[in-house]
Amino acid sequence: MEVILLERVAKLGQMGEVVRVKDGYARNYLLARGKALRATEANKGKFAEQRAQLEATNLERRKDAEAVGAKLDGQSFALIRQAGDSGTLYGSVSARDLADILTAGGFTVGKGQITLNTPIKTLGLHGVTVVLHPEVSAKVTINVARSVEEAERQARGENVLEREADNLDDLGLEIGAALAEAGPMAEM
Repeated sequence: MEVILLERVAKLGQMGEVVRVKDGYARNYLLARGKALRATEANKGKFAEQRAQLEATNLERRKDAEAVGAKLDGQSFALIRQAGDSGTLYGSVSARDLADILTAGGFTVGKGQITLNTPIKTLGLHGVTVVLHPEVSAKVTINVARSVEEAERQARGENVLEREADNLDDLGLEIGAALAEAGPMAEM
């Protein structure tokens, strides 16, 4: 099916382009979300009349997104989750969790605007892209930690997992020394 794009669509085209897409993608995504019109002669004429208005609306939304993106870009957000000693989370961090954190931070972001290739399943600092407009995106850092103190240490650049391994090694040495002091156990 041929459609006229009403806005820029990633990996498809710019506003005003006539592109050929699969029928299901056109009906279920592009047409349903108002991102495109069927490429009929009537719609081509209608689009030509409304093009200036659509471009002005798009420019206004882009300026708003750029203003929010300037504030959001480079921000860091802490997310407290339970995790095992190896740093693996007892669940995962999804786009919905990240949208909730950003909204709590004062930014209006939906889960569909957050680009995650895979869910976050480990402790540490993770870079996430937030698409505010088809032409505007911002990078944020998500600091996943088990506690606020651990998040602060990670933000300073410490590797929390290595430090815990050192503490466990020290504990093992202390236990070994205590056992050596106790001497061999008396046989019964």
